[in-house]
Amino acid sequence: MKLRSIAASLFAAISLAAAATAGAQAVVKVGSTPTGSPFTFLDTKTNSIEGVMVDIMKAVGKEAGFQVQIEPMAFSALIGSLQSKRIDVISAAMFITPERQKVVSFSDPVYTYGEGLMVPKSDTKEYTSFADMKGMTVGVQVGTAFVKPIQDSGVFKEVKLYDNPPDMMRDVNAGRIQGGFMDYPIAAYTINQNASGAFSNLRMVKSYKPAVTGSVGIATRKDDPELLKKIDTALKKLKADGTVDAILKKWGLA
Repeated sequence: MKLRSIAASLFAAISLAAAATAGAQAVVKVGSTPTGSPFTFLDTKTNSIEGVMVDIMKAVGKEAGFQVQIEPMAFSALIGSLQSKRIDVISAAMFITPERQKVVSFSDPVYTYGEGLMVPKSDTKEYTSFADMKGMTVGVQVGTAFVKPIQDSGVFKEVKLYDNPPDMMRDVNAGRIQGGFMDYPIAAYTINQNASGAFSNLRMVKSYKPAVTGSVGIATRKDDPELLKKIDTALKKLKADGTVDAILKKWGLA
C-alpha cells in the first residue's frame, strides 16, 4: 500500500508539472530601438520601450498566445542580434526591402511611408528632390533603406552617417549639417514633441517627395517559419477587427 501511495503521489506530481508546462506561455524576445518615436522609443518615466510597434507586437503576442519580452538595442544591431538568436523577432521602424528579405523573413506590412527631409527653419527653400540639394552636406541614419539612394545620387557634397537619429537632428538644429534624412513619421513626431525645446530650430520640408517608400514589417529568422505564421495570422485578425488602426491612431499615424 505504501509503494502504491508513493507511486500515486509521483504520478500526480508529474501530471501537475506537465500541465503547468503545457499551460505556460512561450516567451518571445523582441528587439526594438530606444530612438524611433512614435514607432519605438524609451519612455523615461517607465524606463521601458514604448510605441506603435511595441503595442502591435504585444497585441500580436496576446492573440497568438505568447509573452513578449522587449530587448532594447541600436537599429544597426537588430538583424545581427536576430541572426545570432539573441532575439527572436524585430519589431521596429524597419522597412521590408529585398536586401533584408535575403537574410530575414518579414510579416505582412504594418504601415507604409517614406523618408523625410528636415532642415533649419532659417532655410525656407521648398525642396522636392535630391537634385534641389546639390552641393549640400546632409545626414542619414545608418542601417536605413535611405542610405544607398542618398549616397548613390552623387549630388551631395558630403553624406554623414549617424547611429543615433537625435544626434543627427541636433547637428541640423545647430547648423553643423544642412539637412537630415530619416523616417518621416519619426522625424515629424520628434520635432512636434520638441517644438519649444531641443529641436525648436527644425522644420520638416513638406514639399519634399521621398525617393524611397516602403512598408514596416515584423521580422523573424528564416529558420522560424512557424513563428512567422503565428504573427501573420494574428496580424490579419488584428487588422480586421480594428486593433491595428486603433494603435496607429493612438500614436498619430491614422
